[in-house]
Amino acid sequence: MKPYLAPFLLLFSLSLSSFPAAAGGIAELKAFLAETRSAKASFVQVVVGKSGRKPQESAGIMAFSRPGKFRWSYEKPYQQLLVSDGVKLWSYDKDLEQVTIKKLGAALGSSPVAILAGNSDIEKSFTLSEPGTVDGLEIVDAIPKDKDSTFARVRIGFADKQPRLMEVRDNFGQVTTLVFSSFERNPSLPNGMFSFTPPKGVDVVGE
Repeated sequence: MKPYLAPFLLLFSLSLSSFPAAAGGIAELKAFLAETRSAKASFVQVVVGKSGRKPQESAGIMAFSRPGKFRWSYEKPYQQLLVSDGVKLWSYDKDLEQVTIKKLGAALGSSPVAILAGNSDIEKSFTLSEPGTVDGLEIVDAIPKDKDSTFARVRIGFADKQPRLMEVRDNFGQVTTLVFSSFERNPSLPNGMFSFTPPKGVDVVGE
């Protein structure tokens, strides 16, 4: 089983380097949203279940263009891909040779990905708070206002107006931690990056 995509859509046991302190988590988040139109970064993701079994680790590259366009590519240990053009969401599993297509819809507004890739009106969908500074990162917690949300909290660590860490805790006790590196703000990204054509011969499920 390869549960790497699900935590991100439902979307600090890692050792972090120290970064210069800033003005506060909420101020860092709002500055990021105001000044960032697009971004690209490498990531390492660790998923820890409620049972405390061996963490599942994966790595890859993500990119987004606000609002609503994103590409989340898992390269190791398995190749999986999430792509959205802001209207449709493609989920491609290379090993299973299967593509699932869904409407992105209004669900984006209250999902973890919306915090980075959505619009700037984040407080419409989330209640924000500042737990303080952890390992030199300014922390902001985002609690979804939607009572039917599948996750309980998103925690983001900022430094220099850039997200360095994201932790998603779902309603079943599972914690997904993402650490970003090589973060590029406002790079020029081709439009084709946020669309997907299923390879010939794969099963297509959905629209």
